[in-house]
Amino acid sequence: MADGQAANGAQTSMAGSTGIADLLTGLPPLLLGTYTPKIDAKGRVALPAKFRSQLGAGLVMARGQERCVYLLPFDEFRRIAAQIQRTSVGNKAAREYLRVFLSGAVDQEPDKQGRVVVPQMLRDYANLGSDIVVIGVGTRAEIWNKAAWESYLAQKEEDYSEIADDVLPEVEF
Repeated sequence: MADGQAANGAQTSMAGSTGIADLLTGLPPLLLGTYTPKIDAKGRVALPAKFRSQLGAGLVMARGQERCVYLLPFDEFRRIAAQIQRTSVGNKAAREYLRVFLSGAVDQEPDKQGRVVVPQMLRDYANLGSDIVVIGVGTRAEIWNKAAWESYLAQKEEDYSEIADDVLPEVEF
């Protein structure tokens, strides 16, 4: 009888435990890391394997800040666009931002090898050649010209500690 109770206790504790997958259900993707794929002659880039499942079956590419290209899961893109649209009617700056943001946005579905085509317009905008960097930035990824990213990172790393108090006033490490 003790063995039966132990087995039942093990089943109960396993059923009551919460795994990482359970905790992440319903949360937006968390894209992390730095990767250095290449853009081929056809403008295709292989998405980092860790990003593929998190971005889902499709994604939206759009002009990003500091001359990068944003990669957004459809749901995150819709959330951002809806948020801007709510303020855009009476706000000239929001209307202008929305025009530039949406006019440069394209939806993509990765092929069987996990590649997407970066449209020429976006490659020109971000000055993307074959040497690029793809970084995870939480709910989005960004594609950068490799030299531009290295320059940006070198400049911002110096200020990293100083801006932490302004950007993260409530977060404790």
